[in-house]
Amino acid sequence: MRPAHWTAAALASAVALAGCRKVTQPPVGEASLADSAEQVLFDVHSVLTDHGVKSGDMYADTVYVFNDQTKFVLRRVRAAFNTETGAPNGTLKGDRGIYDLRTQTLEGFGHVVVLSTDGRKLESNHLKYAQALNQVSSDSAFTLTRKSEVQRGIGFASDPNLSRFKCFLACRGEALVPLKGLANP
Repeated sequence: MRPAHWTAAALASAVALAGCRKVTQPPVGEASLADSAEQVLFDVHSVLTDHGVKSGDMYADTVYVFNDQTKFVLRRVRAAFNTETGAPNGTLKGDRGIYDLRTQTLEGFGHVVVLSTDGRKLESNHLKYAQALNQVSSDSAFTLTRKSEVQRGIGFASDPNLSRFKCFLACRGEALVPLKGLANP
């Protein structure tokens, strides 16, 4: 080989090796809700009203505002419900939520818990509160605990205080029965 060929071969090898070098890109995170939100609010309190009557209070650690300020994506949502006379009517807590101002619905996602004023506890991974109907409902699995009774199923509808409760599918329950009341066979 002639020296010119050696030079060309060496140059081609150097270019090929340089092309194999790993090029790193700057880290790019996933798109955040804050990237597309109209507003981002922190430590929010909002009064829920129906035709001018207060039906509850809603709180969130972070709120992302969308759709011309009609859709709110909530982080760590809490709500306290009231009757028409203003008496407490249960509470709701969830990891995440969505409040739609047009339909007046609050949806909770993640670990959602509804507590009645007398201690009943409803747990589900998804729950919907329809403000106009004053109704909580879901088509997901749930667990309802009342003192020594536990009811499970898929899908339900109830008032926020869990006093009128209807299970839709795969309904089952457990209860502790005191042994004193049982007769010996």
